[in-house]
Amino acid sequence: MKIYHCGNCNYPVYFENVVCSNCGFWLGYDSQQDQMVALSPGRSSWQPYGDTTTLTFIYCGNHTHQACNWLIPQDDATGLCVACDLNRTVPNLSDAVQLREWQELEAAKHRLVYALLRLGLPVQDKMTYPEHGLAFDFLADQPGADRVMTGHDEGLITLNVEEADSAQREANRLQLHEKYRTLVGHFRHEVGHYYWDELVASHPTLLADFRQLFGDERADYGQALQKHYKEGAPADWESRFISTYATSHPWEDWAETWAHYLHLLDLLESAYAFGLQVDPPGMPELTMQARADFDPYADRNMDRILSTAVPITFAVNSINRGMGRPDLYPFVLNGPVREKLSFINRVVSSAPALLAS
Repeated sequence: MKIYHCGNCNYPVYFENVVCSNCGFWLGYDSQQDQMVALSPGRSSWQPYGDTTTLTFIYCGNHTHQACNWLIPQDDATGLCVACDLNRTVPNLSDAVQLREWQELEAAKHRLVYALLRLGLPVQDKMTYPEHGLAFDFLADQPGADRVMTGHDEGLITLNVEEADSAQREANRLQLHEKYRTLVGHFRHEVGHYYWDELVASHPTLLADFRQLFGDERADYGQALQKHYKEGAPADWESRFISTYATSHPWEDWAETWAHYLHLLDLLESAYAFGLQVDPPGMPELTMQARADFDPYADRNMDRILSTAVPITFAVNSINRGMGRPDLYPFVLNGPVREKLSFINRVVSSAPALLAS
């Protein structure tokens, strides 16, 4: 993600900050202008600096639960920002544990929505657009009831709030033999299913290309998952897929690869914001040299994205290992995965035309 600055003193702040640690002004994120706005403390509504004729802003309603720092127009009928308006069900907020878990989920979901907006993808709530909208159910397991399963169903994404518990999430990762399991990863994966429905399923040419790369999605999904959990991934999976779960069914291969597409864009945007470059001395291999000198959301050349990302992830992985931490990005971008990422990039770039047709 880019580096944000306090609108009052220009001090660098994080995307989730609600107060500037330098000047004490309150902060709110304006998703329309993609900027962090400084707000005079102690008030309930604000006008943009230097402009007394336009909209008056207020915080999204979920700011009262410390779950959102986005701004909305004062006359917004929903009282919620574009990210929070996607919620259909939230946990029991009177339960301190569930409240904390939901706050963690919202932080990850807001980063997801940021990326979708930067890509120009449609972000519309399912309650208003039942046929093509997106919605989230954040649910907790209940005594005597079936376990809440994370998944996607026709635009409705369900997440078990226990995934916000880092200890439980790590236990799930180990049990499922996964290299990587994060909240933002869940969001990026599940929303991939939604955009497959919206952008690929109803377009014959793209669907044919999808089947060439990912396989035929008409294969029985339930049987494919049962086989995957019983037999595991094929021995050569690393030569063709981004993860073991991607081998289970073409839909999961798409969703896993879609998530990595968003991972790479976010990683490179951060590298670009900090002016990172990799040029190891005495290294004759030119593929280990990279300069993050472009915004990957604006310049979505997949060859350039990949050639820049690989050296940077190798460098950061090496730093993590030196600190006794797992690799930041423990994946191999093999040839078939690169083709799949390029296809996803083509689909995203074509989204406005696809949705208009």
